[in-house]
Amino acid sequence: MTPHDETSANPDRRTFIEALTFALASSAVSGSATAAEAPAVVRHFPGFDPIRIETSGAVINGVKGGNGPPVLLLHGWPQTLAEWHIVAPMLAKDFTVVATDLRGYGDSSKPGDGTNHSGYSKREMARDQVEVMEKLGYKRFALVGHDRGGRVAHRLVLDHPERVSRVAVLDIVPTHKIYSTVTKQLATAYYHWFFLIQPAPLPETLLANNAEFFLRRLFGAVRTMPAEIFDEYLRAFKNPATLHAMCEDYRAAATIDLEHDEADMAKKIECPLLALWGAKGAMQQLYDVLATWRERATNVSGKALPGGHWLPEEVPNEVYEELRSFLS
Repeated sequence: MTPHDETSANPDRRTFIEALTFALASSAVSGSATAAEAPAVVRHFPGFDPIRIETSGAVINGVKGGNGPPVLLLHGWPQTLAEWHIVAPMLAKDFTVVATDLRGYGDSSKPGDGTNHSGYSKREMARDQVEVMEKLGYKRFALVGHDRGGRVAHRLVLDHPERVSRVAVLDIVPTHKIYSTVTKQLATAYYHWFFLIQPAPLPETLLANNAEFFLRRLFGAVRTMPAEIFDEYLRAFKNPATLHAMCEDYRAAATIDLEHDEADMAKKIECPLLALWGAKGAMQQLYDVLATWRERATNVSGKALPGGHWLPEEVPNEVYEELRSFLS
């Protein structure tokens, strides 16, 4: 994919993009990666194998483990698949669990921006995940997404309903709902949504210069986060190409994703949908989460859990119990 057209009209942006050109020196391998190729994060998933799958638009990094019906786990911002380091091994007792880095994140590849940020549209990000599961031999699977991963999951179910047996979304409501109901309270809680969509290289530059400070403040509520997991997030976040890709994810959400969402407003998710959210988080204060999802899905259940936004790491046992019951 080629960079967004505005690059040619914006020399500062072009210089920045050229400067952050990232030599992601991994080859595109369909299937399990060798031990030498495996990112260090795999050590946090005992019994799991590293995978590296070439899709039609990216190379997706991940791990796979367990036995039973297939479940795909998608992480949020600004994290990597490492956010599932507690929940995934528990689920692997009853399920075959695949956890991946979304395109642009972690150790997955960083495709170009595309026209109107299409390179990071949830449609493209969802297509990656369908192709990953297809290449692993799973044409139909259960799907769990937290934060940005939940938004990819929402688009995946809309675009590929035949692929998904059931879907769980953690601490989100639909993107279109958020952008169409902006209040002072929402803008305060979700300030980064409006910061990250600013033209490059503004957010990328400011975040790169303050990466550790920003992440420590962001994850302040996760008192039990192991140092090595924080270091994994920081390692990925400090990569200029990852920072740009994450901003493109948000830019896409405010542009092309809204176009796709508006075209599908009459379409409802038919498979069972579980919504979980933090009782101490913004979702609890801003929305009737179940009622909001019932506007977009026909079979919705869910509840608030006793944590904030970072549910898989704040309250992993509660997340596991809810997911195990729902996915079974």
